[in-house]
Amino acid sequence: MDLTILGLGTAVPEHRMTQGEAVDLARQVCAPGGDQARALGILYRRAGVETRHTALPYQTVLDWLNAEDEGGVATCLRLGPTTQERMQVYAQHACSLAVRAASAALDAAQTPAATITHLVTVSCTGFAAPGVDFALIGQLGLNPSVERVQVGFMGCHGSINGLRVARALAASDPAALVLLCAVEICSIHYQLQWDPKKFVGNSIFADGAAAIVGLASSEADRSNWRVAATGSRLLPDSSDAMRWTIGDHGFEMELSPRVPELIRQHLRPWFEDWLKRQGLGIADIGSWAVHPGGPRILSAVEETLGLNRAALAVSRQVLADCGNMSSPTVLFILQRLLAQRAPRPCVMLGFGPGLMAEAALIV
Repeated sequence: MDLTILGLGTAVPEHRMTQGEAVDLARQVCAPGGDQARALGILYRRAGVETRHTALPYQTVLDWLNAEDEGGVATCLRLGPTTQERMQVYAQHACSLAVRAASAALDAAQTPAATITHLVTVSCTGFAAPGVDFALIGQLGLNPSVERVQVGFMGCHGSINGLRVARALAASDPAALVLLCAVEICSIHYQLQWDPKKFVGNSIFADGAAAIVGLASSEADRSNWRVAATGSRLLPDSSDAMRWTIGDHGFEMELSPRVPELIRQHLRPWFEDWLKRQGLGIADIGSWAVHPGGPRILSAVEETLGLNRAALAVSRQVLADCGNMSSPTVLFILQRLLAQRAPRPCVMLGFGPGLMAEAALIV
């Protein structure tokens, strides 16, 4: 049974940073001069990001750099706040951002919060309990008996996993009305030391939240967009290609330059087989919501699937306007496709640690 999308809402923090400001910050924090500073400039120019929104103001990261220990001596390691301190910032900002996105989705669906029966939350940038789910219940006025599922630490494709859960919940209960909310505060994991493996994250990541209200299709107008199927594939020889690990000073993302080539080599055979099982081929897909992990990832998807550059224009525009917000990003793309009345069927694609490819078919 399909999951009908009744409403979709998004939210971003108030602080906005241009890519020029971002590279200036990176040079001050990580590479004060010379070849390192020039390398950062090239990396940030190639990131495909023009602006981003962050929960943390520009000055806050500079304050991390200049922080002093209890004895009044500036730390020589300059690693920034501990993971515990970063989790406190996550708890402070993730809840309010999630509430804004979920409220927008409920408004779009014209659905009273108290009628939601199931709540699915998605996040990989922080842990807190009670956390985002409790904030949504208390601040939106959800029923205290709402059934909850948390999809945690799955990375950029987390919302696709969340849609899989929401679809299953709706299919299992004809009376189910599901609220899915994905929220990420990537900015709290900004890395302060010179490490080329981690700078890609600094150059593209941003903060945001997105939410969907849905129910089983038999209960809704089938003219709405519907999640009809999901698929998953672990790409061969890829366990070291993308890592998301918890360190003493934040969560650390490492992206191998092998990722685009792994996508070129291994995505198409699985994807064509998965589409065939849905009775479709690549040429039948009307629009695409591909997670913009970076320009090279988008190019790799285009090349291996034989798509023209216009097919992923919305993905590139969301990356330029908002940066990579991890799990909510594909829902930002879907929102723009909905607003444009893009042709269906639509395919949503995302990639995360593993290297895992996740897909959803929206009809």
